Amino acid sequence: MSRMQSVSSVVLGLMMFTLVGCADKGKTNEEMPGGKDSAAMGARESLDSEPIGIMEGRTSGPMLPLYFDFDSSAIRQDQIARMDGNAAFLKSKSVYIRIEGNCDPRGTQEYNMALGERRALSAQKYLAGKGIPKERMTTISYGAEQLLLQGHDELSWAQNRRDDFVIVK
Repeated sequence: MSRMQSVSSVVLGLMMFTLVGCADKGKTNEEMPGGKDSAAMGARESLDSEPIGIMEGRTSGPMLPLYFDFDSSAIRQDQIARMDGNAAFLKSKSVYIRIEGNCDPRGTQEYNMALGERRALSAQKYLAGKGIPKERMTTISYGAEQLLLQGHDELSWAQNRRDDFVIVK
């Protein structure tokens, strides 16, 4: 038992010595290496950030994506305000956009690619009807290749059934 106490005392002593040796003795930043030397700190950087312009999905802000019902390329009544807002933005700017049709992962790849294209064309037709020149809009279908949510539930599928509006120039 006395040998155990001796070993414990030595271990405890080493731990205390280590902890005391690691203290910084209350040095201030000026006393620490590189203290007042601003070159050691690097250039001052602003904490302000520029907005990246992405709001929902992959759509460039301030436009909003268009969401669809299952197996449909018809613009839903509750999405008309979004499309009208997108049209108003496009009328006020001379930007070119790519309308990206997306689907949820149900269905074959071929079917989803065709459905995504129908969705993109539906949005393009709507915007053209609001006075946006067709030459400022291109369409592409990603089918189910660029999912936002990977879940296997209605919420995930609903978020993936959309058109994104991406400013290209």
